[in-house]
Amino acid sequence: MSISQALEVVIGLIFVYYVLGSIVSLITQWINEAFETRGKSLERHLKKIVGDRHVDEFVKLPQLQALRPIRYKDAFSFITSNTEAKKLEKIPAAVLVDSYFDFVGMTASKEFEADELKALIGAFPESEGKQAMLKWVSQGVTNIEDLRKRTTVYFGGVMEQASATFRANARSFVIILSILFTLLLGTDSIQLAQTLWNNAGVRALAVAQAELVVRQDDAEARMDDLIQQLLDLNIVRIGWWQTELPPAGSTVGQWVLFSVLKVLGLGLTAAAISQGSSFWYDLLKKITTPSSSSSSSSSGGGNSSSSSSASG
Repeated sequence: MSISQALEVVIGLIFVYYVLGSIVSLITQWINEAFETRGKSLERHLKKIVGDRHVDEFVKLPQLQALRPIRYKDAFSFITSNTEAKKLEKIPAAVLVDSYFDFVGMTASKEFEADELKALIGAFPESEGKQAMLKWVSQGVTNIEDLRKRTTVYFGGVMEQASATFRANARSFVIILSILFTLLLGTDSIQLAQTLWNNAGVRALAVAQAELVVRQDDAEARMDDLIQQLLDLNIVRIGWWQTELPPAGSTVGQWVLFSVLKVLGLGLTAAAISQGSSFWYDLLKKITTPSSSSSSSSSGGGNSSSSSSASG
């Protein structure tokens, strides 16, 4: 077995996974932006701070309104450039603390007596944030700046939880979409590997496209470019009707083996796509870069040896 041939097959598979993963990532991004899933995740965690009934009022503060991302209003707004402010997606902890203190009327920087501060906090909207404040005051924290420091740490943790929740939900969606995408295309990793192994021309084209992607040094790509790359490669069979079935007259055992390999191949593809385009891009870069770096180092070594011999 040729090591270079096996390496080219691996590069070809990684390139296909990168392209398919990029398409899934783009679709996921579009859906997340259309349904504002990041903003909804943030709002769920803001309820811990200001309570269920006061989130809408809280996010209307001017300093928070200024953080709302601007995007196209709908799917066809790119034609008319019609944009609008979407839901809040991220709030720096310091801004969140200032906004909360403004919201509850604690912007003063003076010292409070414990009873006076408890009475003031008692009027806050019922929430986890209110309970945290009361606990700190009961522990003897009555200086506003000390309360701000503790609140900054607490709110920073809440924002991290909001980000982690969104990432977990997005990850689940990517896995589901990868499975559906694989089943829709009928893309079989085992069949892809066999095609790459048996067809030197396809292998060379896959390696060339992979190296081109790495040279561009850009893990992001447009949807039409990605689809065109797959069409140029001509090894990803789009649609189950292009599946290579066992020949007529095949035995039951051959059909069972075909079915097992098909399920395994589809499972491998879905698992690979769900890793994300960035994972395969980084791996592709690591595999294709050493050849150029080793050649440059060898040439550099030759120059150093020649210079040392000349100096001698």
